[in-house]
Amino acid sequence: MPTSVLRLPTADHTPQLDSPEFAALLDTLTAEFAATAADHDRDASFPHANFERLHQLGLLGLTVPRALGGLGADLAQTTRVVAAVARGEPSTALVLTMQYLQHASDRKARWPQHLLDRVVRETLRDGALINALRVEPELGTPARGGLPNTIARRTPEGWRISGRKIYSTGIPRLTWLGVWARSDDAEPLVGSWLVRRDTPGITVIENWDHLGMRATGSHEVVFDNVLVPLDHAVEVAPAGAAPDLEPALLLWMSVLLSAIYDAVARSARDWLATWLEERVPANLGAPLSSLPRFQEALGQIDAQLFSNRVLIDAAANGSIASKDAFQIKYLVTNQAIEVVEKAIELSGNPGLSRTNALQRHYRDVLCSRIHTPQNDTILVNAGRAAFAARAAKKISPAGGAGLSSITAKEAS
Repeated sequence: MPTSVLRLPTADHTPQLDSPEFAALLDTLTAEFAATAADHDRDASFPHANFERLHQLGLLGLTVPRALGGLGADLAQTTRVVAAVARGEPSTALVLTMQYLQHASDRKARWPQHLLDRVVRETLRDGALINALRVEPELGTPARGGLPNTIARRTPEGWRISGRKIYSTGIPRLTWLGVWARSDDAEPLVGSWLVRRDTPGITVIENWDHLGMRATGSHEVVFDNVLVPLDHAVEVAPAGAAPDLEPALLLWMSVLLSAIYDAVARSARDWLATWLEERVPANLGAPLSSLPRFQEALGQIDAQLFSNRVLIDAAANGSIASKDAFQIKYLVTNQAIEVVEKAIELSGNPGLSRTNALQRHYRDVLCSRIHTPQNDTILVNAGRAAFAARAAKKISPAGGAGLSSITAKEAS
């Protein structure tokens, strides 16, 4: 399948991603995905047709490097795609974001070449999806520390992986799983083992039934003695080693997650504006949109969404440092929640009716709070960094006091 999303006869896809024609295509995708969003929310069904459409357009390989045959999109281009998809159906956008982050990561350069080639080839040819499976029932998210209970045992024929993962976003359609585990060595390795979804011993327990983002298919996955070759330990390091952080990818993650929930808030805003224009109380004899109170309220909402757009665009275009990435997520997602809550307050009972989309947008936007890093972590780290910066300024030229009692980890 050609990788050009517009099927234009050129090897350089970058200008196409910035073209008016591509912007129009994204608008079309938004409308297409919105048409079935309520159905997927009601049934908690996975939007397979959306991914077929994205594959048809070559968009599942958007962040695959151009040297490997993908579109090689930058963060700003990727953000526009994710936002357009999220305006239509945000669960699709979340699964797509995980795909984009996996392919944009520089860590894949350390994989065995044959594995990298295979994953990319299956992405471009077959529409294969990939995501990391990290969260466990006992441990929760690894972002808060601890070792995984999923064990990879060395055997003569390869690794045997056993364990259990929850919140496995996209599992109904994933082809490749990055399974976070630890080896059974005396000094264990910890990291990701690459596992193909169709490997014997993998069972999906379809128990995803959440309040929001219901179409992500984030079911529980059980690994029972799953065999993978030894070279599928693609991103492992000794337990206790310094985290292998990728600052650029953390920025990508913050921006793309922010774009999803900002898009949800914009959908809520549009629902409210339409409702205010169409609602004509008998005692008023004019639409609610004619009242200064509601005009001011919509202006407030638009000001918050303007703030979100400025933050997202600045970060996507490289104007915000990677160290401030998580504060983008904090500001954008909290303002997105405030926007939808304001829309519900203004609309009253109609906004909470199951027959209207606003209640779905509200349930979806609340899910922004649970993505790593969560609000408390973001604020604690920001405050710690602020105090470390103040302490650094107090260090005398001769050495003096200041950072002597602050570790490098705390300062980061």
